[in-house]
Amino acid sequence: MVNAGDTAWLLTSAALVMFMTPGLALFYGGMVRRKNLLSTIMMSFVCLGLVTVLWVTYGYSIGFAPGGVSGLFGGLDFLGLRGVGQEPSSVYASTAPHLAFMVFQGMFAVITVALITGAVVERIKFSALLLFIVLWLTFIYSPVAHWVWGDGGWLEQLGALDFAGGAVVHINAGVSALALVILLGRRKGFPGESMQPNNIPLVLIGAAILWMGWFGFNGGSALESGGLASSAFVATQLSAATAAITWMFLSWRHNKPTLLGTATGAVAGLVAITPAAGYVTPMAAIPIGIGVSIIGFYGMLLLKEKLHFDDSLDVFAVHGMGGIWGALATGVFASAAVGGTDGLLYGNAGLMVTQLISIVAVGGFAFVGTLILGKLVDILVGLRVSPVEESVGLDLSQHAERPYGGSIR
Repeated sequence: MVNAGDTAWLLTSAALVMFMTPGLALFYGGMVRRKNLLSTIMMSFVCLGLVTVLWVTYGYSIGFAPGGVSGLFGGLDFLGLRGVGQEPSSVYASTAPHLAFMVFQGMFAVITVALITGAVVERIKFSALLLFIVLWLTFIYSPVAHWVWGDGGWLEQLGALDFAGGAVVHINAGVSALALVILLGRRKGFPGESMQPNNIPLVLIGAAILWMGWFGFNGGSALESGGLASSAFVATQLSAATAAITWMFLSWRHNKPTLLGTATGAVAGLVAITPAAGYVTPMAAIPIGIGVSIIGFYGMLLLKEKLHFDDSLDVFAVHGMGGIWGALATGVFASAAVGGTDGLLYGNAGLMVTQLISIVAVGGFAFVGTLILGKLVDILVGLRVSPVEESVGLDLSQHAERPYGGSIR
C-alpha cells in the first residue's frame, strides 16, 4: 500500500540526488584549468540526459527486473518501464510507487557515471565519452547494481552490505576511473607543469551542493520516512564533518589548511559513510570519517607524486579508496540494532569476509570491464583529443564555447 510520507521522502530524495550531478559539475569544473571549465561541466551534465534515457529504456530492467541469469543481471520484464507504474513493487520500496523507486535508482546511475569523468577531464574526446557512457552503463553499472541490490543478486544473496552505494557507486566508479587513466595516459605537461584550479569558490559551491544532496543519497536509501532514515542522515553529516576537519589538519601539517583540501575531505567523508549509513550507529561515523581522510590524503600523494598517475581530479583516491574503506568499515562497525547484521566489533568476523568478497568482485569486474570497453571505444572513435586540441583546451576544441569573455587561458 502506498504511504504518502514514504512516497514524499523518496521523491524528495530522488530530487536531492539529481541535484548532486550539477553540484558535481561545479565541483569538478572549479578544479580544472580555465580552458577546460565548460567541457568538464558538460561531461557531468550530459549524464543527466543520456543516462536517464538509457535507464528507463533498459538499464533499470537489467539492474532490478526478476529473472535474468543466476544473480548476474536482471531480466527483460521492465524494458521501457513495462510493469513499472503507480502501484508499489512487491520487492522494492513496498510503501511507495514503483515509479518512485525506479527514478530514485536512476539518479544513482546518473551520478555514478558522472563521477568517472573527473579522472579523464582535459584530454578525453566528447564523442568517445558518450559512447563509453552507453557501454559502461549497460555492461558494468547495471549488472553490478543487480549483484548488490537486485532481487536474487549474488552479492545480495551472499549477505554483502551496501546501504547506499559504497560498492555499486563509489568502488565501481573509482576503479573504472583508474582503468581509464591507464588507457588515456597523462595530460600534456603532467607532472611538471602547474595545473592549478581555475575557481576554488566554484569548488566549494559544488561540494556544498553534494553535501546537501547526500542526505537524499543516504537518507533516501532507507526507502521510508522514519527512524532509519534519521539515523542515516545523522551519520552522513557526522562523517562528512569529521573527514573535512581531519583533511584540513592533514593539509595544514604538510603546508597550509586549504579550502580545496577541506572540501575534498568532506566529499571523502560522504563517500565512506555511504555503504554504512543504515547499518552503523551515528557515532561510528567519526572513526569512519577520520579513516577515510587519512587513506584518501596519503593515497592521493602516493598516486600523483610517487607513481605519477594522472587521475586529474583524484577520483580513485576519493571514491575508489573511500568506497573500499567504507565497505570495510561497514564490516567492522555494522550493528544489528541499527539494521542488517552485526559486524566485527560485535563479534561477527564473517561479515568482513563477505565485504572483502564484494570489494574484490566489484573492483575486479569494474577494472577489467572498463579496460575492455575503453579499448573498444579507442578502436572505434579514438579516446583522446589531438595534442593541438588539448593545448587549445576542450572548451573550444570540443564545444566551441568559452566560459568567460576574453582569452580562454
